[in-house]
Amino acid sequence: MFLFPHNHPFTGNSEDDNTITLIGSCNGLLAMSHGVTAFTHPNDPNEITVWNPNTRKHRIIPFLPLPIPNILQSDNPNRGCLCVHGFGFDQITGDYKLLRISYLVDLQNPIYDYDPQVRLSLFSLKTNSWKIVPAMPYHLQHLFDLGVFVENSIHWIMTKKKLGGLHPSLIVAFNLTLETFNEVPLPDEIGEQVNSKSFKRVAVLGGCLCMTVDYKYTKIDVWVMKQYGCRDSWCKLFTVVKSLFHDLPLESFRLLGYSSDGKKVLLRVDAENLFWYDLESKQVSYDQEIRNLDDAMICVGSLVPPYFPVDNRSKKENPTSEKRYSLLFN
Repeated sequence: MFLFPHNHPFTGNSEDDNTITLIGSCNGLLAMSHGVTAFTHPNDPNEITVWNPNTRKHRIIPFLPLPIPNILQSDNPNRGCLCVHGFGFDQITGDYKLLRISYLVDLQNPIYDYDPQVRLSLFSLKTNSWKIVPAMPYHLQHLFDLGVFVENSIHWIMTKKKLGGLHPSLIVAFNLTLETFNEVPLPDEIGEQVNSKSFKRVAVLGGCLCMTVDYKYTKIDVWVMKQYGCRDSWCKLFTVVKSLFHDLPLESFRLLGYSSDGKKVLLRVDAENLFWYDLESKQVSYDQEIRNLDDAMICVGSLVPPYFPVDNRSKKENPTSEKRYSLLFN
């Protein structure tokens, strides 16, 4: 188990900031950001490293100034930039890629005041270079959620760019081979519910795309897409009644992974507590308390180097096989 310091997108703003932020995990490789996390200048120091914690090998990604020159021209002294990342493996080209979504915000009120003109940059480990990706016709619904990698694509919960009112939540995937965005079908039971009725997040369990649907004060449904891209393959894995957790806040509820026998699911319930959900008994049991737990992700131990040449396109993860797993905290 690797323990990383607690971090929040607004903790670092100085050039000597030593904050380390987890931004992705794939095939045993961990992507980490070191430096400021709330940018106030295009050239603010921010170093991204791809590291294999099993072999202790790492690679530093070349620095790319943020494409936000107008950040310096704003009359708002709190104007800044936030970046969200997604990290995954392109099985077709055999390349690891990192997508960066950056957008201008008011650092004092980022959720309600951000620039709809999103900037996207894509890094290729094979070519060791960045390139600009055309703008997407969507908004991130949760500005701080990392991308979830499943089946050659990175996923977020987004909404379409429209004026006025509430808009349906969508699962939007960025295909690493085609380098384009597409929508993933939702379960028929959910349909296009508007944001006020539920709170959705994506995750991955056993290599399958998952979605949690939080119905505010009552329950949280956990859905699994057993056949990627097929609407009819969605099934409700379990439902968590919020009263099971008594007075704990569930805004940070996350799915982390299956137990070794596949009979339980590890849950991050809030900023400090981990629980197990038993799929057979439908009960939750307390696991442990982690102080200042801001985020967590599973890292599967491997010998994959963070540099090229590498070719594991033919390898397929078996979520039930015995591997060395690490739970990483941020």
